[in-house]
Amino acid sequence: MAKKQRGLSGKAIPRGLSASLAGLRAGGALAVDSAVQRVIGRKSSDGDSEFARREARRFVAELGKLKGTYIKIGQMMALFGEHFLPPALAEAMHDLGDQTEPLHWDALESSVRASLGARFDELDIDPEAIAAASLAQVHLAQVRETGEWICLKVQYPGLSDVIDSDFDTVVRMLLLARWVKAGRDLDDWLESMRTHLHHEIDYQREARLTRRMGELVRGIEVDGITYHVPAVHEHYCTDTVLALEYMEGYSVTDERVAALSQERRNALARGMLELFFLELYDWGCLQTDPNFGNYLLNLQDRRKKLAHDELVLLDFGSILDCTDDFLFHLRHIIAAGMEQDRVRLADHLIGLGCLPADASEEGRDLFADFCMGLLEPLRAPADLPPEYLNDRGEYRWARSSLMRRAAKQGALSATSRHFNAPSRDFALIARKLTGVFTFIDVLEAEFNAHDMVIQHIHRWQETEPVSYTHLRAHETS
Repeated sequence: MAKKQRGLSGKAIPRGLSASLAGLRAGGALAVDSAVQRVIGRKSSDGDSEFARREARRFVAELGKLKGTYIKIGQMMALFGEHFLPPALAEAMHDLGDQTEPLHWDALESSVRASLGARFDELDIDPEAIAAASLAQVHLAQVRETGEWICLKVQYPGLSDVIDSDFDTVVRMLLLARWVKAGRDLDDWLESMRTHLHHEIDYQREARLTRRMGELVRGIEVDGITYHVPAVHEHYCTDTVLALEYMEGYSVTDERVAALSQERRNALARGMLELFFLELYDWGCLQTDPNFGNYLLNLQDRRKKLAHDELVLLDFGSILDCTDDFLFHLRHIIAAGMEQDRVRLADHLIGLGCLPADASEEGRDLFADFCMGLLEPLRAPADLPPEYLNDRGEYRWARSSLMRRAAKQGALSATSRHFNAPSRDFALIARKLTGVFTFIDVLEAEFNAHDMVIQHIHRWQETEPVSYTHLRAHETS
């Protein structure tokens, strides 16, 4: 029996109606719950009551049933939603996994053939997908003339026709459920998320950025670790098909990686952290999706204590090109955090729009504490908490529980009346840094990062056109 085909085109009206009805139902239920809470004399729980959590889970389950772009939009809300969603819904969104099953090849073949034209017959494409996500799936293909294996990232048919209407439906859903309030701040966030979503399906942009990152990492070596970005096979790239070099490797979560020597795990971790510093200080562009699936580890003989291993970097649909002004403030935040300079750190948080210019001392301290906490591993060895060091005075990343502590502090900051929703760019950077630190945590690495970042800071300070002292003098004059 033939498998049921799934397509996206032609479903916008019933899909949108279903989502809107789910939002309307949740909105009515939450309004009743809020009224009951007032009648019985309890303070409003701001959407975080047990009832609200139950409605949030129901809302997310409805989103999951709709699949496709709704799953992707829900995942984006999970990543960025804590800045404008109530806690119950933000928490529920994190449970929205990528529930997409691969499309049967019969549902894709005609669109792939039309996209590639005569080039389609130059390939033997494996009809079984090796990976599937909410917006695309990946197939292996062999070039008939050369025998080379490549990867084809194939966008689902009709996606570009429904992506905006599906996004608008989810926003309408949130407004109907009264989980968000219309306003300029929300509009700015939603538009930046919409842009991010369109970048995910712009394969010409992704191909261009993949080539760019490949050129940037070529020839770089850190502690014996090198980097590799899969080559783009231009001949087989189209608006809906991205053709890349096929790469093999291990996930950082693989038990065989965990069995590597401490020295090799330290080197891989330092390689990941150095990549972040290069992106921030040298290149001004960052891959902002630190999902473990976007990295492979190409390992030499796993029995060796020391080796020349390779970090394979994948998926450049989420590259952030930072403005000079943004980089100026972010680099100063890191430098101030290293020096535990609260005044300077808060000044640059204001520069990034994370704090209002008239922020109180309490508000400044709250955000300074969060940033300094997150940057803890970069401090000088003498300033590191001794309980997180090994007997050689090296920071034990997994032992520190840094991400759990930072998340707790971040949640406290977000509930403060001094909180300003940060810009999308700052949220992406925070997400990136958290992902890098989590990668290092999984490797159970033990090393101090102070010397690494200091080298970048000193080189940047030598070339920075505007000094912090000059900036402060100008602002106070």
